[in-house]
Amino acid sequence: MPKSKRDKKISLTKTAKKGLEAKQKLIEEFRKCVDTYKYLFIFSVANMRNNKLKDLRTAWKHSRFFFGKNKVMIIAMGKGETDEYKDNLCKVSRYLRGEVGVLLTNKTKDEVQEYFSHFKETDYARAGNQAQMDVTLDEGPLEQFTHSMEPQLRQLGLPTALKKGVVTLLKDHEVCKEGDILTPEQARILKLFGIEMAEFKVQIKCMWSSETGEFEKFTDEEKSMQDKDDDEEDGE
Repeated sequence: MPKSKRDKKISLTKTAKKGLEAKQKLIEEFRKCVDTYKYLFIFSVANMRNNKLKDLRTAWKHSRFFFGKNKVMIIAMGKGETDEYKDNLCKVSRYLRGEVGVLLTNKTKDEVQEYFSHFKETDYARAGNQAQMDVTLDEGPLEQFTHSMEPQLRQLGLPTALKKGVVTLLKDHEVCKEGDILTPEQARILKLFGIEMAEFKVQIKCMWSSETGEFEKFTDEEKSMQDKDDDEEDGE
């Protein structure tokens, strides 16, 4: 009798070992960068877009970015004074919560803050984003769309029809009002009409100097994050 495939045992040892090795390699790579660069900054990202972050990496190829893997980064820095890799790095690790990243660079605090205070890139809003302005479409022909697009526009809630083969908006249509939380349909309409509302920007939260071990925060989030950590530990 042939053996059932359901009885087949799969060892997870290799998979687990591979994942552990990757984490260990990341920790070593990160610590090497800590030893190489003069300054470390934690930054948060609003309206994250992978292509925008890629452009940022290219513009700052003289420096090193780490984004994601917060838990591994916390281990690399250290959670407390007893296990921190270098003095005061545990203070930095408390900021590794949510959509944040690490920048290691030889650029000074003033240079970093000057650059990122002016760095803003617009993009299309996504569902769940907040509308930044009122948008109303005027009645009339929508000649930028082919006739085959008309059913899709109507499906999105637009009052459209074909008139002599031209997609036409039959009456004025309010897409959104400022402050609205955008639905998938609203976000799609805004993109189709080329209206960008999201702003990809970076905020510097804190810095650490490898030469002095000095830590400096630029936002007042540490207490709230510590409270959140305490709540999570209580829930474990």
